[in-house]
Amino acid sequence: MNHEIPKDHPRYLSLTVREAIISGMHQKVVAEAGLIAHGRGEAFDYILGEVTPEFALKQEEFAVLKMLAAKKPVISVNGNVAAMCPEEIVALGKLLRAPLEINLFYRSQEREQAIKTKLIGAGAEKILGLDPEFQETIDEISHLRRIVDTRGIAISDCVFVPLEDGDRTQALRHLGKNVVTVDLNPLSRTSLTANVSITNNIIRAVPEMIDFAKKLSNLSKAELTERLNQFNNESLLQDALIFMSERLKSLAETDKLTI
Repeated sequence: MNHEIPKDHPRYLSLTVREAIISGMHQKVVAEAGLIAHGRGEAFDYILGEVTPEFALKQEEFAVLKMLAAKKPVISVNGNVAAMCPEEIVALGKLLRAPLEINLFYRSQEREQAIKTKLIGAGAEKILGLDPEFQETIDEISHLRRIVDTRGIAISDCVFVPLEDGDRTQALRHLGKNVVTVDLNPLSRTSLTANVSITNNIIRAVPEMIDFAKKLSNLSKAELTERLNQFNNESLLQDALIFMSERLKSLAETDKLTI
């Protein structure tokens, strides 16, 4: 049961998202382990100050450019993504002409259908990843996230995998695909392996990516390539680490800690 959170509560947004995750678990959208994953990410968001730093905006622009330049982009959706930002992820998919594909570690028909219902309710028109007729597997992966859609991730050249498992990111890279991710931990295997890593909270990152998609969608292929050459993922991850370390140092040196 959802709790009524006063809008003047200093942690209103954070608690609202937390309630969405809990509600998603009861609806079978979110796996129990998803609550742990969310809490771990939220801890890193405290270090960011729960705002989008300048380096993260650059990462988001880089991500959108990478997907716009792709021939067959796809957005992979798990339970936490569906619970936290369903309308936004649907809107981003439409802007980038990237179909949504459900891909789960804790996979069951009940969860698949719950997530599909959530996405359809958010405005999605077609969901990939559920029809056995169009499923194949990635040999490198032993768990259920190896299952991919032959109309989606299997044939894609660029996959957006927010809140992703590091091993699948690595496997997708080994298949020659560009991988874009959102992960609040800049040192996770996912962040270090992806082509474009966004160090930000997904509830801020996806709306900001929507804004970038609206601004950049009319660029020519040549212009996209020129803009892409201005970014370097490793350098931006270094910026993320520098930002986090400097913010922690600054907090440690103040006379009175304020969050």
